[in-house]
Amino acid sequence: MYLVTHQLIYRFQKRQAMVFKQTMVSLFFAVLFLCSCENDLKDVERIANINAEEPIDVSYGVTVIYSDSAVVKAKLISSKMIKHNVDSPFYEFPKDVLLIFYDKNKKEERRVTSNYGLYFEKKNLVELRHNVVVTMADGTIFKSEELFWDNDKRIFFNKLPLTITSPDGSILEGNFFEADENFEHRKINGARGVYNLKEGDGL
Repeated sequence: MYLVTHQLIYRFQKRQAMVFKQTMVSLFFAVLFLCSCENDLKDVERIANINAEEPIDVSYGVTVIYSDSAVVKAKLISSKMIKHNVDSPFYEFPKDVLLIFYDKNKKEERRVTSNYGLYFEKKNLVELRHNVVVTMADGTIFKSEELFWDNDKRIFFNKLPLTITSPDGSILEGNFFEADENFEHRKINGARGVYNLKEGDGL
């Protein structure tokens, strides 16, 4: 990927009250902080082994271009990007991700949205999490809580339940899947679904 916190007794009692008040306020915010972090525990665990003083670069309003032989292959757009300059550099998109794929004629093929994303530079791997939605050009919609894009192997895959809804309303579900980069050839584990048959269609 390229781009880019009176009297002595009266004063003593007043001080005690202030200390108690400050203690309760501090305790309140500590509990509030722990509660707010609970939902993001998985994401925190992923980077818990990184030194808190690591060098990072923060950018806003980011557009990242993926190209192959000087041809634009995909475009990633996010409101915030954090680059972690560690031994194995990676980019974090903590707020939102929009990933647009193009065909050889620069026509949009599909777009992917999620609430959180990571890009591992050495692996050339994109990881999307939380409310992942893939919308195809024909109207087919893929939904899951996880999606990986391996740019070297040119495949998409995930390890969590998924749902694929076709334009005619047919619904296909699975435990996990793998697909080529065009999302045309899919291997779905535990596939099951509901299909809408038109009049005259056979079983």
